[in-house]
Amino acid sequence: MTPLHQKSRKAFLSFDQGVSEFRLNYLAIAQYLVFFCFALTVLSAAAENRPVTVSADAIREQLAKNAWEGVNEAELIKLRHFYAQRDYQPVWALKEDSGVLLDTALTFIGRADEEGLASSDYHIETLRRWRAESPDQVSLPLELGTTRSLLALVHDLSNGRLTATLADPDWYVPQRRLDPVNFLQQSIISVDSAEQLEQVLASLPPNMPQYHTLKRLLVRLRILVAAGTVWTRIPDDIPSIHPRTRHAAIPLIRQRIREAYSVFEKPEYDIASDDSELYDDQLETAIKAFQYQYGLNTDGVVGKNTRRAMNMTAVEHIQQLRITLERLRWLPREFSNRYILVNIAGFNLAAIRNNVRVLNMRIVVGRDYRSTPSFNSRISHLVLNPYWNVPASIASKDLLPKQKHNPDYFVSEGIRVFSDYHYELELDPDAIDWHAFSRSFPYVLRQDPGKRNALGTIKFMFPNPFSIYLHDTPSKSLFQRDIRTFSSGCIRLEKPMQLAEFVLGPSFEKANILEKIDSGKTQTVHLPEPIPVYLLYLTAWSDGQGEVHFSADVYGRDKRALAYARWLQPEPHLSQSF
Repeated sequence: MTPLHQKSRKAFLSFDQGVSEFRLNYLAIAQYLVFFCFALTVLSAAAENRPVTVSADAIREQLAKNAWEGVNEAELIKLRHFYAQRDYQPVWALKEDSGVLLDTALTFIGRADEEGLASSDYHIETLRRWRAESPDQVSLPLELGTTRSLLALVHDLSNGRLTATLADPDWYVPQRRLDPVNFLQQSIISVDSAEQLEQVLASLPPNMPQYHTLKRLLVRLRILVAAGTVWTRIPDDIPSIHPRTRHAAIPLIRQRIREAYSVFEKPEYDIASDDSELYDDQLETAIKAFQYQYGLNTDGVVGKNTRRAMNMTAVEHIQQLRITLERLRWLPREFSNRYILVNIAGFNLAAIRNNVRVLNMRIVVGRDYRSTPSFNSRISHLVLNPYWNVPASIASKDLLPKQKHNPDYFVSEGIRVFSDYHYELELDPDAIDWHAFSRSFPYVLRQDPGKRNALGTIKFMFPNPFSIYLHDTPSKSLFQRDIRTFSSGCIRLEKPMQLAEFVLGPSFEKANILEKIDSGKTQTVHLPEPIPVYLLYLTAWSDGQGEVHFSADVYGRDKRALAYARWLQPEPHLSQSF
C-alpha cells in the first residue's frame, strides 16, 4: 500500500470514528430531551391538581391584574387596599391555626341567610368547594375569595347591603359608615383564636333586642317555607264576620289561627280544632289577639283588613322581615338613654328609656300623597296652646274648597286670613271672593288656639326641613281606625300629655303644663336637654315583651325597596316550596 493510500485510509477511519461519536452524543441528547419533556408534562399535570402556593408575590401578582373573572372593580380595589396594608401577606394561610380561622370565616359567611341576607351573594358554595378540594392547604383562590366575601359581608352587616337613599328615596336618616377594609384588618391583627374572631364578627349587626327577635323569627319562617309549608287562605269575597254568628269560612279561620300558633306560640292562638261554623268566644279572643299583633283595631270583626293580614303568606312575612332588618342596619349602633321611636308604618310611637319601652301610643300619620318621611332629629321645646300656621299646600288644596262650599267655614273654625307670613295685616274673609282662586292662593291662614285647633293643646318641636312635628289633636276618633293616614305629614298623638311627661322628665311637675294649658295662652316650654327622635318606616317590629308585630305597607316603601334589592322573588334554595 502506497503512502498515499495509507493516509487516505487513516483519514477515513478518523472521520468514521467522529461520526460514530456524534451519533452517540446525539442519541444521548435526544434521550435527555425526551425525559425533560416527559417530566415537564407530568409536573404540569400534577400542578393542575395542586393548589397554587399562597405567597405575598402570588397575591401581589394576582391583584395586579386589571381583569379577574367574577370580581368587579370595586371588589378588586378593596382587595388591593386590604392586602397592601399587610404587605400582601396571606391571612388564611399564614398561621399554624389558619385552617381553624378560615373555617370560622366560612361558617360566618354561610350564616348570612340568618341576617336576612343571602349567603349565595357571598359565593359560599364556591368557597366551600375550594375548601374541600384542599383540606390541608389554602389555595390562592380560596385565600382571596374568602377575604373578598368577608369584606362584602362586613360592609353589609355593619352598614346595610343597600344604599338607603336609593332603595328608599323617603329615607333621610344618615346611613352608618364603617370601613370594612380597616375593620377586617384590625380584627385579624387583634385576634389570637378562632373564638375571638367569631366574637368580633358577631359584633357587626345591630345589637338591639328588636333586631335579634326579628332575626329569630326569620330563621323559623325560612325553615317552614323550605319544608313546603303553605298557610290556609281565607276567601276574599266574603262579608265581615262578627262574633257569635255562623259562616262557612269559620273552620278555615280557625285553622289559620292554629297555624299562627305554630309560628308565634301565642297562648291565645292555641285553640281547639273544630269544624263548627260558629264564631265562638274562644275564636273571638284569638282574633282580637291576631288583630293586635297586626296593628288592627281589636274589635273581633273579621273584615277585609283582618282577612288581608290572615292571607299574608310566609314568603311575604320573610320579605317584610328582610327589609326591616336591612333598615335597622342603616341606623346608628348607639342610641341615647332616652329617645323616641316613631314607627310610621305601624302607626305607633314608643318612648324608650335604657332600652325599655316605657310608653306606647297610637299615632296618625300623613296621607299617602303627603307621606311622612323617615328622618331623625332632637325635640328641643314644646309649644302649649299653639297657633296652627297652615301650610300653603293645605290652605289651597284642603281648606279653600271648604270655604268655597261654606262661606262661614274659616270663621267657625277660628281660622284667620293674613296678607303674608308676618301675620300683621289681617283680612276680612267675607270681603274676599274665594271662588276667584283655584290653584294659586295669595293669602296666609292661621288657626287660633282652642278646642277646634288642629294641633290640639300641645306640639313637640324638633328642627327638620319637612316642617313636621308631633302634636295633639281634637279628632280622637281617628285612633280607632286600622289604617291611620289622615294627617298632612305631621304626627298626631294619642297620649300627648304622657309624652310631655317623658320628655320633660323630673322637670315636668315644675313646668306646670296643665295650668299653662288651662290659661289658654300660647307658651313655649324648653326641655332640660334635647331628646332624640327617630321617624322610621318599619312594617315588622317587636315590642318590649319580644312579640313580633306586623303592619301593612301603606306607602308602598317596602315594595319599592324590595324591588330595588331584587328580594321580591324567593331565594334559589327556597324556590322548590312554591
